[in-house]
Amino acid sequence: MELYETEEQQVEALQKWWKENGTASLVGLGIAIIGILGWNYWLDYKKDQNGKASAVYDQLLKDANENKIAEVDTVAGKLKTEFGSTEYSTYSVLMQAKTKVETGDLAGAKELLQGLANQSNDFSQLAKLRLVRLYLATGEFEKGLQLVGQIDKKNVASFEGNYDELVGDLYVALDRLDEARTAYEKAIRDGYNSPLLQFKLDDLTAPEKLESTN
Repeated sequence: MELYETEEQQVEALQKWWKENGTASLVGLGIAIIGILGWNYWLDYKKDQNGKASAVYDQLLKDANENKIAEVDTVAGKLKTEFGSTEYSTYSVLMQAKTKVETGDLAGAKELLQGLANQSNDFSQLAKLRLVRLYLATGEFEKGLQLVGQIDKKNVASFEGNYDELVGDLYVALDRLDEARTAYEKAIRDGYNSPLLQFKLDDLTAPEKLESTN
């Protein structure tokens, strides 16, 4: 930095700098202020949207509990079109699919879950897992196993035992009993508590015990 001998020289240098750079500095400051105001506005907007979406989602849950199927579809559609940027839109798809399963519309439930499974968000893995359950229920066992291979197990770690039991069920349906046993045993080893899991494993080992006694 240049050294100034007198205060007058410093003042003159400051005046010169301001003449050359003052306008640009003001513009930069203005942009910064606008950016801060814009960010605050965005945060307020997101908060407002989430609040409104939450109220709509509460209505969807109420309709689902009262088995108002048409209303569930209508409210879910509203969440998708008006609040698609919120997580409540995704929640509504999962609830909508659940309602369709409960009313026997498995094809409709599959379509909803498939759409969600194709997205790249935190809920896509859960949608895939529920879709595998539907494939098991409708006898599409190979398709279920193919989809299992696409599930990121890190994202379903909180219910990995449930996942392993489901994999075992698919293998049983395909008569691949050794692989089914391995899946069931892993679920038990990981501490998963399921009322039917031990029964399923015992049912697989029962024929072997019977053969060993003959």
